[in-house]
Amino acid sequence: MVRHIEIDAGGEAGHGEAASGSAGGWHPLLPRRPGATKHKLLTEAIIADIEAGLLPPRARMPTHRELARRIGVSVQTVSISYKEAERLGYLSGEVGRGTFVRSRITEQADRFMLDRSPGDKADLSIIRAVYTEAHERASRAMMTALAEADNSAFMRPCRPIAGLDAHRAAGQQWVARLGVSTDRNRILITNGAAHGLFLAVAAVVRRGDVVLTESLTDHGIIGLANVLGFTLRGLPTDGEGVLVEAFEAACRSGDVAALVMVPTLGNPTSHVAGAERRRQIAEVARRHGVFVIEDEVYKPLVAEPLPAYAELLPDLAFFVTSFTKSVLTGLRVGYLVVPPQYAIRVASILRVTSWSATNLAAEIATRWVEDGTADELVVLQRAEARARQAIVADVLGAYVAGSHPLSLSAWLAVPPHWSEEGLVRQLARRGIAVTPSDPFVAGEERPAGGIRICLGGRLSHAALRETLEAVRDTFAQLPPIYDVDAIA
Repeated sequence: MVRHIEIDAGGEAGHGEAASGSAGGWHPLLPRRPGATKHKLLTEAIIADIEAGLLPPRARMPTHRELARRIGVSVQTVSISYKEAERLGYLSGEVGRGTFVRSRITEQADRFMLDRSPGDKADLSIIRAVYTEAHERASRAMMTALAEADNSAFMRPCRPIAGLDAHRAAGQQWVARLGVSTDRNRILITNGAAHGLFLAVAAVVRRGDVVLTESLTDHGIIGLANVLGFTLRGLPTDGEGVLVEAFEAACRSGDVAALVMVPTLGNPTSHVAGAERRRQIAEVARRHGVFVIEDEVYKPLVAEPLPAYAELLPDLAFFVTSFTKSVLTGLRVGYLVVPPQYAIRVASILRVTSWSATNLAAEIATRWVEDGTADELVVLQRAEARARQAIVADVLGAYVAGSHPLSLSAWLAVPPHWSEEGLVRQLARRGIAVTPSDPFVAGEERPAGGIRICLGGRLSHAALRETLEAVRDTFAQLPPIYDVDAIA
């Protein structure tokens, strides 16, 4: 076991508490372990203390030379350890400034996104599908039908791993509406889009590989970089997502394994890639042999026919979608379309991670696809999104930096007199939960910041308008001279 001694800013020895804003006094004592190199032991110590909270997010690490002198190893040993911890997503080296503890995605997200019932808060921190009485009626009718029918066809089987034939047939029907005409054998049933994204990435990306994404992207792929140990790099974007020339340059300059992105209503900026942009990205990926993983959880909301990368690049592209954002938040059923040669490989990863998706949820999705309920709820969701975006434009139009008439969220520019975190804290005092840019930043390049507000859930139009008016009023205020919460 590694024993750690912390030195506070005044130079006194203490235990279990890192100096605020700096890890300069951090002093790991490396154990003797036959067969383990010193840089491996030091890397383990760095990771252990970050995960234990002894090295807090954004703390500055000791310089290579300083730490080498303190613990009696070579500067090269420290350099190798820092580089390995950086590759694994625990540290971040900044030219001219030093090495810093990197905020882990789970820590970032937990600070701003509510994981429980918000109580008296207006929770605009998580993207949810709108929930209306129509959703309630459809859910109750389905529960009644399931209770009265023979359930042996979907409750007893535990194979095939990729999903029951009837469920995959419904998936084939659903993804065809989203621009993917495919063989049923290329479709796997998943427990939502996040599950499908994990399976796709795990199938083609190895520890240390380079994966590209939008500079501001869904926090799910950032979390996967931490879990799977690949290097995530953000690419500059515009109103259609990833810039073609930036993707081309990245492919030419390094060993890129995959591009992972949300082409339709991208989170958090609500960008939508047009048909020509998709064809251009696909051509670059084809020339360089780069896999494309498209997270299309929002695509059912957009009626415009847009080409899928799974059609443009059948041997290199993975297509992921689900019902959680377009039909019903709790319907965590997804479809993953894989290149033909990856069907067996991805099914084997599915088996060891969850055996298979949940048949009961997949049965509900299948029945709703077949009887048209899913389509009806998508149409309702589109209407609600349009109505809510109209309220956003009316109340917060001056601050909107990214939106779309069919998006369930909006990206707001932060007024110059506010900091993101100060604004988030002030809104929280008013009972409003929102999300700043931190959880969405991919790689080391930090794009222009902002705040995401989410418009779904059970908030009525009147309640949403009232909440957004409170947001607007807060934006217009000057911040306090002393932020008591920040210094308490």
